[in-house]
Amino acid sequence: MYTYSYLLDFTKQVFGKMGCSEKDAEIIADVFLAAELRGHASHGMIRIKDYYELWKAGRINVKPDVKVVHETPSTAVVDGDNAVGMVAARRSMEIAIEKAVTAGTGWVATNNSNHFGIAGYYSMMALRKDMIGICLTNANPLVAPTFSISRMMGTNPIAVAIPSLKQPPFVADFATTPIARGKLAVSEKKGEKVPFGYVQDKSGNPSNDPAILKSGGSMLTLGGDRIHGSHKGYCLSAIVDIFSAVFSGANFGPFVPPSVAYLPVLDKKVGKGTGHFFGAMRIDAFQPAGEFKSKMDEWIETFRSAIPAAGQEKVLIPGDPERECEERIMREGISLVPAIEKDLRDIASAIGVPFG
Repeated sequence: MYTYSYLLDFTKQVFGKMGCSEKDAEIIADVFLAAELRGHASHGMIRIKDYYELWKAGRINVKPDVKVVHETPSTAVVDGDNAVGMVAARRSMEIAIEKAVTAGTGWVATNNSNHFGIAGYYSMMALRKDMIGICLTNANPLVAPTFSISRMMGTNPIAVAIPSLKQPPFVADFATTPIARGKLAVSEKKGEKVPFGYVQDKSGNPSNDPAILKSGGSMLTLGGDRIHGSHKGYCLSAIVDIFSAVFSGANFGPFVPPSVAYLPVLDKKVGKGTGHFFGAMRIDAFQPAGEFKSKMDEWIETFRSAIPAAGQEKVLIPGDPERECEERIMREGISLVPAIEKDLRDIASAIGVPFG
Protein backbone atom coordinates (compact mmCIF):
# COMPACT_ATOMS: atom_id res chain seq x y z
CA MET A 1 0.00 0.00 0.00
CA TYR A 2 1.37 3.40 -0.99
CA THR A 3 0.46 6.88 0.14
CA TYR A 4 -0.80 9.46 -2.32
CA SER A 5 2.16 11.75 -1.62
CA TYR A 6 4.72 8.97 -2.20
CA LEU A 7 3.37 8.01 -5.62
CA LEU A 8 2.90 11.66 -6.57
CA ASP A 9 6.55 12.39 -5.77
CA PHE A 10 7.71 9.22 -7.55
CA THR A 11 5.79 10.12 -10.70
CA LYS A 12 7.19 13.65 -10.70
CA GLN A 13 10.71 12.23 -10.42
CA VAL A 14 10.16 9.80 -13.30
CA PHE A 15 8.95 12.49 -15.69
CA GLY A 16 11.63 14.86 -14.46
CA LYS A 17 14.23 12.25 -15.39
CA MET A 18 12.62 12.00 -18.82
CA GLY A 19 13.35 15.69 -19.26
CA CYS A 20 10.04 17.35 -18.37
CA SER A 21 10.12 20.69 -16.58
CA GLU A 22 9.21 20.69 -12.90
CA LYS A 23 5.88 22.36 -13.71
CA ASP A 24 5.00 19.84 -16.41
CA ALA A 25 6.03 16.89 -14.24
CA GLU A 26 3.73 18.19 -11.49
CA ILE A 27 0.81 18.44 -13.93
CA ILE A 28 1.40 14.92 -15.24
CA ALA A 29 1.70 13.44 -11.75
CA ASP A 30 -1.39 15.28 -10.55
CA VAL A 31 -3.50 13.74 -13.33
CA PHE A 32 -2.11 10.21 -12.85
CA LEU A 33 -2.79 10.33 -9.11
CA ALA A 34 -6.23 11.88 -9.58
CA ALA A 35 -7.09 8.74 -11.56
CA GLU A 36 -5.85 6.48 -8.76
CA LEU A 37 -7.78 8.42 -6.12
CA ARG A 38 -11.00 8.38 -8.12
CA GLY A 39 -10.85 4.61 -8.50
CA HIS A 40 -9.70 4.63 -12.13
CA ALA A 41 -6.47 2.66 -11.78
CA SER A 42 -6.79 1.97 -15.51
CA HIS A 43 -5.64 5.56 -16.10
CA GLY A 44 -3.21 5.83 -13.20
CA MET A 45 0.19 4.31 -12.45
CA ILE A 46 -0.28 1.55 -15.03
CA ARG A 47 0.02 4.18 -17.79
CA ILE A 48 3.51 5.31 -16.76
CA LYS A 49 4.95 2.35 -18.65
CA ASP A 50 3.17 3.47 -21.84
CA TYR A 51 4.73 6.92 -21.60
CA TYR A 52 8.11 5.51 -20.67
CA GLU A 53 8.05 3.39 -23.84
CA LEU A 54 6.95 6.38 -25.94
CA TRP A 55 9.79 8.42 -24.47
CA LYS A 56 12.37 5.70 -25.18
CA ALA A 57 11.11 5.51 -28.76
CA GLY A 58 11.47 9.28 -29.15
CA ARG A 59 7.75 9.68 -29.83
CA ILE A 60 6.92 12.42 -27.30
CA ASN A 61 8.26 15.93 -26.84
CA VAL A 62 9.23 16.61 -23.22
CA LYS A 63 10.03 20.27 -23.94
CA PRO A 64 6.86 21.32 -25.79
CA ASP A 65 5.74 24.76 -26.87
CA VAL A 66 1.96 24.42 -26.43
CA LYS A 67 0.38 27.33 -28.25
CA VAL A 68 -2.79 28.77 -29.76
CA VAL A 69 -2.65 28.63 -33.57
CA HIS A 70 -6.11 30.04 -34.31
CA GLU A 71 -8.69 31.83 -32.19
CA THR A 72 -11.80 33.97 -31.90
CA PRO A 73 -13.10 35.61 -28.70
CA SER A 74 -14.80 32.34 -27.64
CA THR A 75 -12.82 29.64 -29.49
CA ALA A 76 -9.26 28.46 -30.04
CA VAL A 77 -7.27 25.74 -31.74
CA VAL A 78 -4.25 24.61 -29.73
CA ASP A 79 -1.18 22.81 -31.08
CA GLY A 80 0.13 20.57 -28.30
CA ASP A 81 3.57 20.21 -29.93
CA ASN A 82 3.51 16.42 -29.32
CA ALA A 83 3.55 16.99 -25.55
CA VAL A 84 2.71 14.49 -22.87
CA GLY A 85 -1.07 14.71 -23.17
CA MET A 86 -1.68 16.09 -19.69
CA VAL A 87 0.42 19.16 -20.43
CA ALA A 88 -1.42 20.05 -23.65
CA ALA A 89 -4.82 19.22 -22.16
CA ARG A 90 -4.36 21.21 -18.96
CA ARG A 91 -3.34 24.33 -20.90
CA SER A 92 -6.20 23.85 -23.38
CA MET A 93 -8.81 23.68 -20.64
CA GLU A 94 -7.30 26.75 -18.97
CA ILE A 95 -7.73 28.61 -22.27
CA ALA A 96 -11.35 27.45 -22.57
CA ILE A 97 -12.03 28.77 -19.06
CA GLU A 98 -10.26 32.06 -19.83
CA LYS A 99 -12.40 32.46 -22.95
CA ALA A 100 -15.56 31.74 -20.97
CA VAL A 101 -14.70 34.40 -18.39
CA THR A 102 -14.91 37.11 -21.07
CA ALA A 103 -17.22 35.59 -23.70
CA GLY A 104 -19.60 33.49 -21.58
CA THR A 105 -18.45 30.23 -23.15
CA GLY A 106 -15.08 28.94 -24.30
CA TRP A 107 -14.33 26.13 -26.74
CA VAL A 108 -10.90 24.69 -27.54
CA ALA A 109 -9.97 22.02 -30.08
CA THR A 110 -6.49 20.56 -29.55
CA ASN A 111 -4.27 18.69 -31.99
CA ASN A 112 -0.75 17.24 -31.88
CA SER A 113 -1.23 15.81 -28.39
CA ASN A 114 -1.08 12.36 -26.76
CA HIS A 115 -3.05 10.32 -24.21
CA PHE A 116 -4.01 12.65 -21.34
CA GLY A 117 -5.26 10.47 -18.47
CA ILE A 118 -8.81 10.80 -17.14
CA ALA A 119 -11.09 13.19 -19.02
CA GLY A 120 -12.97 14.09 -15.84
CA TYR A 121 -9.89 15.86 -14.47
CA TYR A 122 -10.20 18.59 -17.10
CA SER A 123 -13.98 19.00 -17.02
CA MET A 124 -13.77 19.40 -13.23
CA MET A 125 -11.35 22.32 -13.60
CA ALA A 126 -14.35 24.45 -14.59
CA LEU A 127 -16.21 23.78 -11.33
CA ARG A 128 -13.99 26.16 -9.36
CA LYS A 129 -15.12 29.01 -11.63
CA ASP A 130 -18.87 28.31 -11.41
CA MET A 131 -18.74 26.86 -14.91
CA ILE A 132 -19.83 23.66 -16.59
CA GLY A 133 -16.85 21.77 -17.98
CA ILE A 134 -16.82 19.45 -20.99
CA CYS A 135 -13.98 17.26 -22.25
CA LEU A 136 -13.71 14.80 -25.16
CA THR A 137 -10.77 12.92 -26.66
CA ASN A 138 -10.04 10.29 -29.25
CA ALA A 139 -7.66 7.43 -28.45
CA ASN A 140 -5.85 4.26 -29.54
CA PRO A 141 -7.69 2.68 -32.51
CA LEU A 142 -8.77 -0.56 -30.86
CA VAL A 143 -12.57 -0.36 -31.19
CA ALA A 144 -14.58 -1.85 -34.04
CA PRO A 145 -17.70 -0.08 -35.34
CA THR A 146 -20.95 -2.04 -35.11
CA PHE A 147 -20.96 -4.99 -37.59
CA SER A 148 -17.18 -4.73 -38.10
CA ILE A 149 -13.93 -6.43 -37.05
CA SER A 150 -11.78 -3.47 -38.16
CA ARG A 151 -10.12 -1.49 -35.37
CA MET A 152 -11.19 2.02 -36.32
CA MET A 153 -11.83 4.07 -33.17
CA GLY A 154 -10.72 4.61 -29.60
CA THR A 155 -12.61 4.28 -26.34
CA ASN A 156 -13.27 8.03 -26.89
CA PRO A 157 -14.48 9.23 -23.48
CA ILE A 158 -16.93 12.01 -22.65
CA ALA A 159 -16.69 13.97 -19.40
CA VAL A 160 -19.10 16.63 -18.15
CA ALA A 161 -18.85 18.36 -14.76
CA ILE A 162 -21.73 20.50 -13.44
CA PRO A 163 -21.56 22.49 -10.19
CA SER A 164 -24.22 22.46 -7.50
CA LEU A 165 -24.80 24.44 -4.30
CA LYS A 166 -24.89 22.15 -1.25
CA GLN A 167 -24.77 18.80 -3.01
CA PRO A 168 -21.53 17.41 -4.49
CA PRO A 169 -21.11 18.28 -8.17
CA PHE A 170 -22.48 16.12 -10.97
CA VAL A 171 -19.47 14.56 -12.73
CA ALA A 172 -20.06 12.12 -15.60
CA ASP A 173 -16.85 10.62 -17.00
CA PHE A 174 -17.28 7.58 -19.21
CA ALA A 175 -15.87 5.76 -22.22
CA THR A 176 -18.04 5.13 -25.26
CA THR A 177 -17.16 1.45 -24.87
CA PRO A 178 -18.42 -0.95 -22.16
CA ILE A 179 -14.97 -0.89 -20.54
CA ALA A 180 -11.95 1.40 -20.76
CA ARG A 181 -8.90 -0.02 -22.54
CA GLY A 182 -6.86 0.47 -19.38
CA LYS A 183 -9.29 -1.65 -17.39
CA LEU A 184 -8.65 -4.49 -19.82
CA ALA A 185 -4.93 -4.03 -19.12
CA VAL A 186 -5.56 -4.14 -15.37
CA SER A 187 -7.60 -7.36 -15.74
CA GLU A 188 -4.79 -8.86 -17.79
CA LYS A 189 -2.24 -7.92 -15.11
CA LYS A 190 -4.47 -9.59 -12.50
CA GLY A 191 -4.93 -12.71 -14.62
CA GLU A 192 -8.69 -12.22 -14.74
CA LYS A 193 -11.22 -12.78 -17.53
CA VAL A 194 -13.70 -10.08 -18.55
CA PRO A 195 -17.44 -10.43 -19.26
CA PHE A 196 -18.52 -11.28 -22.78
CA GLY A 197 -19.71 -8.20 -24.66
CA TYR A 198 -16.54 -6.18 -24.05
CA VAL A 199 -14.19 -7.60 -26.72
CA GLN A 200 -14.17 -9.88 -29.74
CA ASP A 201 -11.45 -11.90 -31.44
CA LYS A 202 -9.99 -11.05 -34.85
CA SER A 203 -12.80 -12.97 -36.57
CA GLY A 204 -15.56 -11.21 -34.64
CA ASN A 205 -16.31 -14.03 -32.21
CA PRO A 206 -17.20 -13.09 -28.61
CA SER A 207 -14.25 -13.31 -26.22
CA ASN A 208 -13.61 -12.90 -22.50
CA ASP A 209 -9.82 -12.60 -22.89
CA PRO A 210 -8.59 -9.13 -21.82
CA ALA A 211 -5.39 -9.69 -23.84
CA ILE A 212 -7.25 -10.43 -27.08
CA LEU A 213 -6.27 -7.02 -28.48
CA LYS A 214 -2.66 -8.22 -28.70
CA SER A 215 -3.68 -10.98 -31.12
CA GLY A 216 -5.79 -8.89 -33.49
CA GLY A 217 -9.02 -8.70 -31.51
CA SER A 218 -10.98 -5.52 -30.95
CA MET A 219 -13.11 -3.77 -28.37
CA LEU A 220 -16.83 -3.29 -28.86
CA THR A 221 -18.75 -0.04 -28.66
CA LEU A 222 -21.08 0.76 -25.77
CA GLY A 223 -23.94 -1.71 -25.89
CA GLY A 224 -21.79 -4.62 -27.05
CA ASP A 225 -24.00 -5.69 -29.98
CA ARG A 226 -26.71 -4.23 -32.21
CA ILE A 227 -29.57 -5.72 -30.16
CA HIS A 228 -28.30 -3.95 -27.05
CA GLY A 229 -27.60 -0.63 -28.76
CA SER A 230 -23.99 -0.84 -29.91
CA HIS A 231 -24.94 1.41 -32.84
CA LYS A 232 -25.62 4.17 -30.29
CA GLY A 233 -22.20 3.63 -28.72
CA TYR A 234 -20.74 3.80 -32.22
CA CYS A 235 -22.50 7.13 -32.80
CA LEU A 236 -21.21 8.54 -29.50
CA SER A 237 -17.66 7.45 -30.30
CA ALA A 238 -17.89 8.93 -33.79
CA ILE A 239 -19.09 12.28 -32.42
CA VAL A 240 -16.16 12.41 -30.01
CA ASP A 241 -13.72 11.54 -32.83
CA ILE A 242 -15.08 14.25 -35.12
CA PHE A 243 -15.07 16.96 -32.44
CA SER A 244 -11.62 15.95 -31.18
CA ALA A 245 -9.86 15.34 -34.47
CA VAL A 246 -11.64 16.52 -37.60
CA PHE A 247 -12.45 19.80 -35.85
CA SER A 248 -8.94 20.31 -34.43
CA GLY A 249 -6.81 19.01 -37.28
CA ALA A 250 -5.61 15.94 -35.38
CA ASN A 251 -5.58 12.37 -36.67
CA PHE A 252 -8.97 10.69 -36.62
CA GLY A 253 -10.12 7.08 -36.25
CA PRO A 254 -7.59 4.45 -37.30
CA PHE A 255 -4.86 7.06 -37.87
CA VAL A 256 -4.59 8.13 -34.20
CA PRO A 257 -0.97 7.44 -33.14
CA PRO A 258 -1.02 4.52 -30.70
CA SER A 259 0.31 4.71 -27.16
CA VAL A 260 0.48 0.91 -26.79
CA ALA A 261 3.33 -1.21 -28.14
CA TYR A 262 1.17 -3.84 -29.86
CA LEU A 263 -0.36 -1.35 -32.31
CA PRO A 264 1.74 -0.36 -35.33
CA VAL A 265 2.52 3.28 -36.02
CA LEU A 266 0.99 3.95 -39.45
CA ASP A 267 2.92 5.82 -42.09
CA LYS A 268 -0.25 7.55 -43.25
CA LYS A 269 -1.31 10.63 -41.30
CA VAL A 270 -4.49 12.65 -41.76
CA GLY A 271 -3.64 15.23 -39.12
CA LYS A 272 -1.33 15.96 -36.20
CA GLY A 273 -1.16 13.64 -33.19
CA THR A 274 -4.08 12.81 -30.91
CA GLY A 275 -7.01 15.25 -30.64
CA HIS A 276 -9.06 16.64 -27.75
CA PHE A 277 -12.00 19.00 -27.36
CA PHE A 278 -12.75 21.18 -24.33
CA GLY A 279 -15.64 23.39 -23.34
CA ALA A 280 -16.36 25.77 -20.47
CA MET A 281 -19.74 27.47 -19.98
CA ARG A 282 -20.16 30.24 -17.43
CA ILE A 283 -23.40 29.58 -15.58
CA ASP A 284 -24.18 33.27 -15.10
CA ALA A 285 -24.06 33.69 -18.87
CA PHE A 286 -27.39 31.82 -18.83
CA GLN A 287 -28.88 32.56 -15.39
CA PRO A 288 -27.73 33.62 -11.92
CA ALA A 289 -25.22 31.03 -10.71
CA GLY A 290 -26.82 30.66 -7.28
CA GLU A 291 -30.22 30.03 -8.82
CA PHE A 292 -28.87 27.35 -11.15
CA LYS A 293 -26.85 25.60 -8.46
CA SER A 294 -29.85 25.56 -6.15
CA LYS A 295 -31.87 23.92 -8.93
CA MET A 296 -29.06 21.41 -9.45
CA ASP A 297 -29.33 20.52 -5.76
CA GLU A 298 -33.03 19.90 -6.29
CA TRP A 299 -32.29 17.77 -9.37
CA ILE A 300 -29.73 15.69 -7.48
CA GLU A 301 -31.99 15.28 -4.45
CA THR A 302 -34.87 14.22 -6.70
CA PHE A 303 -32.83 11.49 -8.35
CA ARG A 304 -31.35 10.37 -5.04
CA SER A 305 -34.91 9.76 -3.86
CA ALA A 306 -35.54 7.22 -6.64
CA ILE A 307 -36.60 3.88 -5.16
CA PRO A 308 -33.76 1.32 -5.43
CA ALA A 309 -34.39 -1.95 -7.22
CA ALA A 310 -34.39 -5.15 -5.17
CA GLY A 311 -30.91 -5.88 -3.87
CA GLN A 312 -29.63 -2.36 -4.45
CA GLU A 313 -28.79 0.01 -1.60
CA LYS A 314 -29.29 3.37 -3.28
CA VAL A 315 -29.44 5.26 -6.55
CA LEU A 316 -26.16 6.97 -7.44
CA ILE A 317 -25.53 10.36 -8.99
CA PRO A 318 -22.68 10.54 -11.53
CA GLY A 319 -19.54 11.34 -9.54
CA ASP A 320 -20.66 9.59 -6.33
CA PRO A 321 -18.50 6.44 -6.73
CA GLU A 322 -15.38 8.46 -7.56
CA ARG A 323 -15.89 10.84 -4.65
CA GLU A 324 -16.35 7.96 -2.23
CA CYS A 325 -13.19 6.34 -3.64
CA GLU A 326 -11.21 9.55 -3.14
CA GLU A 327 -12.15 9.70 0.53
CA ARG A 328 -11.38 6.02 1.16
CA ILE A 329 -8.17 5.78 -0.87
CA MET A 330 -6.72 8.99 0.53
CA ARG A 331 -7.34 7.54 3.99
CA GLU A 332 -6.26 3.94 3.39
CA GLY A 333 -3.61 4.33 0.67
CA ILE A 334 -3.21 3.21 -2.93
CA SER A 335 -2.91 -0.49 -3.68
CA LEU A 336 -1.02 -1.50 -6.83
CA VAL A 337 -1.33 -4.80 -8.68
CA PRO A 338 1.98 -6.74 -8.29
CA ALA A 339 2.56 -6.76 -12.06
CA ILE A 340 2.23 -2.97 -12.14
CA GLU A 341 4.61 -2.65 -9.18
CA LYS A 342 7.13 -4.71 -11.14
CA ASP A 343 6.79 -2.42 -14.16
CA LEU A 344 7.37 0.62 -11.95
CA ARG A 345 10.38 -0.98 -10.28
CA ASP A 346 11.89 -1.79 -13.68
CA ILE A 347 11.34 1.78 -14.89
CA ALA A 348 12.71 3.21 -11.64
CA SER A 349 15.85 1.07 -11.92
CA ALA A 350 16.39 1.97 -15.57
CA ILE A 351 15.86 5.68 -15.09
CA GLY A 352 17.62 6.08 -11.74
CA VAL A 353 14.72 6.84 -9.40
CA PRO A 354 14.10 5.03 -6.08
CA PHE A 355 10.87 3.05 -5.75
CA GLY A 356 9.41 0.85 -3.05
